[in-house]
Amino acid sequence: MDEEKDLAQRKKEAAERARQLARERLAAKQAAEQAKSAADHGDTSTGELKTPSDLSTHSVTEGSDAAQPSSAEELAAAKKRAAEEARAKAAELRRQREAAATGGATEEDLAAAKKKAAEEARAKAAELRRQREAAAAGGTTEEDLELAKKKAAAAAKAKAAALAKQKAAAAGSDDELAKKKAAAAAKAKAAAAAKARAAAMAKQQGDGAGDDDTAKQKAAAAAKAKAAAAARAKAKAAGARGGTEQPSSPSPNDPLLQKYVRVIEEHLGPDVLEDAYINRLAKDVPTLVVNKEAYYKVAEFLKYNEQLRFDYLSELHGTDFQTHMEVYVHLYSYPKRQPVALKVKIDRDNPEIDSLVPLWPGANWPECEAYDLLGIRFRGHPNLIRIFLGEQWVGHPLRKDYEPYDAEV
Repeated sequence: MDEEKDLAQRKKEAAERARQLARERLAAKQAAEQAKSAADHGDTSTGELKTPSDLSTHSVTEGSDAAQPSSAEELAAAKKRAAEEARAKAAELRRQREAAATGGATEEDLAAAKKKAAEEARAKAAELRRQREAAAAGGTTEEDLELAKKKAAAAAKAKAAALAKQKAAAAGSDDELAKKKAAAAAKAKAAAAAKARAAAMAKQQGDGAGDDDTAKQKAAAAAKAKAAAAARAKAKAAGARGGTEQPSSPSPNDPLLQKYVRVIEEHLGPDVLEDAYINRLAKDVPTLVVNKEAYYKVAEFLKYNEQLRFDYLSELHGTDFQTHMEVYVHLYSYPKRQPVALKVKIDRDNPEIDSLVPLWPGANWPECEAYDLLGIRFRGHPNLIRIFLGEQWVGHPLRKDYEPYDAEV
């Protein structure tokens, strides 16, 4: 809306200037003719010589009717030129708006273009004013005005060409940047695709080895890890008993393990423990492996000794190792805020061990579960029953040699 108002205002000002210039030219021409005529013949009626200003005024007054057609023609020509200039400016402004709409120019460029156009309009107005003044004095001809117009048109064309070159250069730089970004993205995608193909091929090669080989490898690795852990535990236990300790990374619970071993051996003797080590796979819990005959006695000592006082049984379960069975008990001392694990190995063909229910009533249901699923019998248990499968169930499902009595189950 502001651009349309500016265009209308410019048209109006151009038409007004054209009319004013035509009137001034006509008045100057008539004044010059009357002055020349008065100088040659004089005034016969009064005998006085009139000044050019009087003659101009008189001539304009008397000859207004005669000069009116010439003034109308010049006014029409001036209007036509002003309309052409207005159309040219409107076309240029339209091109600028289109360029801004397509992203070729920014709001700042449009503002700068408007400012330049306003300055050029003011400069043209000043130049036209000077031309009118010079024409009134008789110093400028029609040829000079036409030459000035041609120069102004050439300057405008040169500015338009320069602006078009700038826009083309900006568009070219944007295209180059877009091409570089696209090339970088293509390289990244190609690298990702290559990595994916390599991973897929590696996976296929790994799968081709077979499930049996993978299972065997995992079992071997697990066996090696257990053997290494047992060796480290034995070395530490030997060091606690005065033997040579193998170098290994220390555990924060090493002092606790040494304390347990020392107190037990002082009160129960050195033969009650088969092994003692830090279980790295179970949060570095100190672990004691006791003889089958000393199982209940060591458990009772762990509960009632003032230096230990393990008053809470948090876990009890059994495990079938095919060569033997094992009962694992996890204890915790709330007064001392210390843990310990107790293990005992029993015969697989006749799995029987003392019950810990008289010491920790919480062992009731875990021992029933071990009896139900593994067949381990706990001597002294108040009510050893099968809590999952029932007394009529044949076999114990967690044993490695378990075969279902009913094949459909």
